[in-house]
Amino acid sequence: MAYDFDLFTIGAGSGGVRASRLAAMAGAKTAVAEEDRAGGTCVIRGCIPKKYMVYASEFGRSLEHMKGYGWKVEGASYDHNLFMDRMHREIDRLSGIYARNLRNAGAELIDERAEFVDPHTLHLTKSGRTVTAGKILIATGGWPTLPKDIEGIEHAITSADMFHLEDLPKHIIVIGGGYIGVEFAGVMSGLGVNVCLAIRKETVLRGFDEDVRTHVHEELKRKGVKVITNATPRKIEKVGDKLTVHFTNGETASGDKVLFATGRDPNVKGLGLDKVGVKLNARGAIEVDEHSRTSVPHIFAIGDVTDRINLTPVAIREGQAFAQTEFMNRPTTFDYADVPHAVFAQPPVGVVGLTEAEARKKYGVIDIYKTKFRPMKDMLTGDEERVLMKIVVRAEDDKVVGVHIVGPDAPEIIQAIAIAVKMGASKADFDRTCALHPSIAEELVTMREKFIPPELKPV
Repeated sequence: MAYDFDLFTIGAGSGGVRASRLAAMAGAKTAVAEEDRAGGTCVIRGCIPKKYMVYASEFGRSLEHMKGYGWKVEGASYDHNLFMDRMHREIDRLSGIYARNLRNAGAELIDERAEFVDPHTLHLTKSGRTVTAGKILIATGGWPTLPKDIEGIEHAITSADMFHLEDLPKHIIVIGGGYIGVEFAGVMSGLGVNVCLAIRKETVLRGFDEDVRTHVHEELKRKGVKVITNATPRKIEKVGDKLTVHFTNGETASGDKVLFATGRDPNVKGLGLDKVGVKLNARGAIEVDEHSRTSVPHIFAIGDVTDRINLTPVAIREGQAFAQTEFMNRPTTFDYADVPHAVFAQPPVGVVGLTEAEARKKYGVIDIYKTKFRPMKDMLTGDEERVLMKIVVRAEDDKVVGVHIVGPDAPEIIQAIAIAVKMGASKADFDRTCALHPSIAEELVTMREKFIPPELKPV
């Protein structure tokens, strides 16, 4: 049967664009449907605008630090509207580049929503057209969600709304101790907003190494963020312009805005997947094999909609592997081991590999090297922020299986360290590497003493 397209992609985010560009460049007749703007979550309502907000929020602290180096900074102020205007102009520019790159590769970009009619046919909702394709790629990403069982939830906002705040609130309540909640708590605090962070557990960043979690948690509090632990929201009450969150533990918190950062769901609603037999898992994500193939052999899915590792670079690599396998005769799979992660908290986090707990469970005997210290820069600023560095080593062969950093430039450092970990570097390899002095990163190659918990040290 002849189809309108060899490949039809639903979603012009990072993964969908990479896959479609490569397929088109390989000679496949390709189209991409996008109901919003090209760029997806990362460019429009995720990584990029979030990082710009992090940058904006860090300048206040930098101004304080400048005083320690002889600079006079009286009179400096923050113009939120000016910043937001410049940020959105940059987002528009990047979105345009995504669209232009698609078209330059020979793919057709269709500014419409696409929904399944049957396994090879899609309905374009704005124009009413139907199109057919030999292969279909679902790259619709994820979307922030609000819980449905909380009274007054309609008064809350999500992370997507944070990029369109016309005015800064005086007081914000952030619900959720994951990376999104922690990042926005730091951003708002850095911009001078009173922040209350409410989390369900004792510490933030579930899933990260315990030392990382504790370090970030304490730094948040030291910088003025009020943290309420063991707090599950049950009701949001609005009186005038004031919002009050009532928690199941009896505590309350009041503010101008309530941000729910408690999770994201795969964006599958209304696609018509049930019509064509594409299976979802218990989380509502699309089930795929190692080649991103769904339960329907010619339908594929990549990125956050599959809920594997929900990071932009991973979606890009999944899209690349898909295109190489299906259109370049180069069967390729992505290796999900040792993918570096960052949390753009304040201070930021960079990690790669296993946590201490994961390594103990997997390997049994491990060695730990860790240190905390004040960075050189802060000796003149008076800032008491500490850097945390931790190396997790498999004892049987000295292989480094995890590195965890909290402190200035941690994400930048961890990208380079991830290369060493991915290559299988040993602790001896780290030790043989000459330090670069003075730097924060030099601690990674100068830690020599294994960490022994106090309770295990000889008396």
